[in-house]
Amino acid sequence: MRNARTLLFGVTLFVAVAPAVAHAQARKVYISVDMEGISGVNGDNQTSAAGAEYGRARKLMAEDANAAIRGAFDGGATEVVVNDSHGSQRNLLPEDLDPRVRLISHSFKRHGMMEGLDSTYDAVIFVGYHAKAGSPRGVFAHTGSGVLRDLQINGLSVGEGGMNALFARWYGVPVVMVTGDDVAVEEQRATVPNVRGVVVKRAINSRAVELRPLAETRREIQEAAKSAVASARKTPPERLARYTVRMEMRDPTIPEVAAAFREIRLVNPSTVEFSRESMPDAYRLIRVLYRFINTD
Repeated sequence: MRNARTLLFGVTLFVAVAPAVAHAQARKVYISVDMEGISGVNGDNQTSAAGAEYGRARKLMAEDANAAIRGAFDGGATEVVVNDSHGSQRNLLPEDLDPRVRLISHSFKRHGMMEGLDSTYDAVIFVGYHAKAGSPRGVFAHTGSGVLRDLQINGLSVGEGGMNALFARWYGVPVVMVTGDDVAVEEQRATVPNVRGVVVKRAINSRAVELRPLAETRREIQEAAKSAVASARKTPPERLARYTVRMEMRDPTIPEVAAAFREIRLVNPSTVEFSRESMPDAYRLIRVLYRFINTD
């Protein structure tokens, strides 16, 4: 009887501590950081190296990123990788970031804003994201390099956040949080319904914006990241049999050039369509078409 009681106690103790042990497992977090949706960013002269306020915007970008990084570690992350995802993708300076993170830098990447993500990660966070091309009310609304009028993947119109969420889903890594203006956060919920959103500013139109206090947004970003990472749960990879991509361009010259690739079909003078068997492969070709075809 004593042995039975001892065994029962051991089983009960195991059940009681099992969740704590599971929670203590290593958590690897990926943070993709854009600039247009960063707290305090509100003008064209902030978003490129030629702009008079670019240096100031880089600091704002680093502070939002650091808030998310702090929150991720507070939420149980043991490893955080940050991918600079804006423009030249060399905006974040290593010396401005939390010293615990690794930084992916430069725009010559196969998978751009999602470079380096794979199934070893436990959670993805989007910081500083913006509305998609064609949005009537969204600060700096665009998709990719700005040459796209619309991007559809398997019939769903998506922006950068939607495309990147589908990429993460391929690996079974949940997108747990997004920050940006109110339009960007709402758009993200089209592909990630339960994503935690931190609205750092309210879009009045594609240029005018109502900015929130910086200290307030950074505090909310940190708190949301902590909660999001702590509660993140991986899901089985979602891998569809085929990914069909339709890209409508502002400049019809790009579809004309793109049609030189045998597998790319010209739908009309401004639109091309192609299919790939994996989301990473589709992502690579999307990126080539909107970034590396020079029509100047």
